[in-house]
Amino acid sequence: MIKRLPDYAVSGDSDTTVFLLHGAYGCKDYFRPLTATLVQAGYRVVAWDAPGYGLSPLPAEGLSIEYLAEAAARLIEHTGGRRNVVMGHSMGGITAPLVTRLAGDRVHGLVVSATLGSFARKSAQDKVTFLEERIAPLKRGVPFRTAAESVVRSMFAPGSAGPLVDLVREVALSMSADTFCAAIEAIVNYDGLQTMREVSVPALLIAGAQDKVGRPEGMRELTAVIPGARFVCIEGAGHYAFAEQPDAFNAALLPFLAECVAGGHRDAQVRA
Repeated sequence: MIKRLPDYAVSGDSDTTVFLLHGAYGCKDYFRPLTATLVQAGYRVVAWDAPGYGLSPLPAEGLSIEYLAEAAARLIEHTGGRRNVVMGHSMGGITAPLVTRLAGDRVHGLVVSATLGSFARKSAQDKVTFLEERIAPLKRGVPFRTAAESVVRSMFAPGSAGPLVDLVREVALSMSADTFCAAIEAIVNYDGLQTMREVSVPALLIAGAQDKVGRPEGMRELTAVIPGARFVCIEGAGHYAFAEQPDAFNAALLPFLAECVAGGHRDAQVRA
């Protein structure tokens, strides 16, 4: 049986394609400003709606990180360019290392934004808090927007504001509760530590200094897990650094992409 490709948008024209994988809250729409930046910098961009998000139907069997990674690898096979870089944010960052393994030599770089890359790295208390804040209100019958609003607000650094922040917030609060619950279940049931150890492409890890979910200290530790990974911490940002501090985020991302294009990579840890 032919599996349906997830919904996606293609922007720009280049030998190098950047695949944008969004998080558990939202869809491809909150990447519109970043997509414009990447296209202006000379890249082709493919931003997807993961299965269950946007126009992509939720699979009858639910979601798993493995399912998401297989779908993304199929998308790269179908739409990829001569060089391809996968950037995953939050849930997308958990998925992205497995995508690089499944897609093999089609992928030439990996960017992980705002996630530890595997729920197995979180403490027992973090897991309890994560589920209680996100799922418990929905099980009590609270509408998704009402239940999610305070959680989404808490993921931004204090004082974060502006049209990019507003866009992320509105996209995050407009999604399906069923999809969200399936995504959270996929996240908590996935252990990707071994997959991260097997990453064989240049990797950039970007954390917000005030991110309570993809905590910067945990992301920094991934440089000892992912071979040769570079770590950048964005001051004044929480979970959505690409929207909260776009200039600093792009200043970390664009040079890394240029190195992937050139085939070079320097091991470094940078605090921006």
